[in-house]
Amino acid sequence: MDQTALRPATETLHAAELAKLEQADKGLRPPGWRLSARAVRSFVLGDPALGISRKFYGDDALVERAIVSLMGEQGLLLVGEPGTAKSMLSELLAAAVTGSTRLVVQGSAGTMEEHLRYGWNYALLIAEGPSEKALVPSPVLQAMRAGLVMRIEELTRCPPEIQDGLISILSEKMIAIPELGDGAIVRAAPGFNIIGTANLRDRGVSEMSSALKRRFNFETVHPITDPAFERELIERRLADRLAPSGIKPDMSEAALGILVSCFQDLRAGRTAEGVTLQKPTAVMSTAEAVNVAHAAALEAAYLGDGRVTGAHLARQIGGIVMKDDPEDGRKFKSYVDHIVKDRARSGSDWRSFYDAARALRLD
Repeated sequence: MDQTALRPATETLHAAELAKLEQADKGLRPPGWRLSARAVRSFVLGDPALGISRKFYGDDALVERAIVSLMGEQGLLLVGEPGTAKSMLSELLAAAVTGSTRLVVQGSAGTMEEHLRYGWNYALLIAEGPSEKALVPSPVLQAMRAGLVMRIEELTRCPPEIQDGLISILSEKMIAIPELGDGAIVRAAPGFNIIGTANLRDRGVSEMSSALKRRFNFETVHPITDPAFERELIERRLADRLAPSGIKPDMSEAALGILVSCFQDLRAGRTAEGVTLQKPTAVMSTAEAVNVAHAAALEAAYLGDGRVTGAHLARQIGGIVMKDDPEDGRKFKSYVDHIVKDRARSGSDWRSFYDAARALRLD
C-alpha cells in the first residue's frame, strides 16, 4: 500500500511499530490475534522502552476494557460526541489485533442488508445462477471467513431493521447463504469481531434495539480533559499533517496554550479559573482543535512568515464556532469580550488573538 497516500491505512502507517511489537511479543495471544493483548495495549498507548509511540490520548483503562471486549463474545461499541477519536481508536485496535483495517461499513440511511451480509453480481447470477463466483461478500462476511475485525462507522445512522441484522451475526457467529444450498453456512474463524462507533446524541440517529445493545459492550470515549495531553496530541497531529508538504510547524508554546485553553473553556462551559460560560452548540473537540492548528499553520506558512500567532488561530477558530448555530457566534463573542479581553493584558500572543477575534464577523 502507498505510504505517500493522503491517509495511509493504519497498518501501513505504523507497519514498523507493528513488526517490532510482533517480534518482541512473548505474551499469550488470543486465537486469531496477530499480537498479544499486552502488545495491543502497547501499540495503542505507547511503550517508550520499545520505541512505540502513543497514538490514543484519553482514558487508558477504556483501552484496556476495549481489548478485553474484543477477546470475548460481545462486539465493541465506542460511543461519544463527534471528534473524540472513536474511529481512530477502532482503527488502531483493528490494526493491532488482526493487522487489517480495510473491512469497514459506513453507516447511513442508505445502508442495506447486503452491506452486512452478502449481495450478488447480477450479470453472473443471471448467466450462471447462484454460485460462489456470483456471490459478493460483505465486509462482515469477509471478516468472518478470514478471522478479522471489521468496523461499522456510525452504526446508529443505519435503519433499525438493518441494525438488527447484526443480532444473529453477533450471537451465532455465522451467516447462512441459502441460495447456495442447505449446507451453505459461513462460520466465523477465530479472531472475528465487530467494532462499531456511534454518536448517540447526534442528529439523525436511529435508536438501537435492546436485543442489539445486549450484543455489544458499550464504551464511552470522552473528550480530553487534561490540557497537557491535548497539547501533546495537537502537536503530534499537526506535525503529521504538515509532513507531506515539507512544512515544519512553527507554533510557540504560548500560541498552542491559547488554542488548548480556548477549546477546553468552550467545551466545558467553564474556564480554568472557574468562570461559567455559555457553551456553543458546535462540537469543540480535539479533532477540531487540530483542524484549527493545521489551517493556522498553512496560513502562516503560505501567506505569512511561517510563525503561527494568536491572530492566525483566532481567524481559523471562527469557522469552527459557526458550524451549527448562528447563536454560537454571539456566545463566542461574549467569551472574547469577557475572558480573552482580560487575558490579552498578559502578553502579545493573547493580544493578537483578541484583536483578530474582535474583527471576525460572527453574526
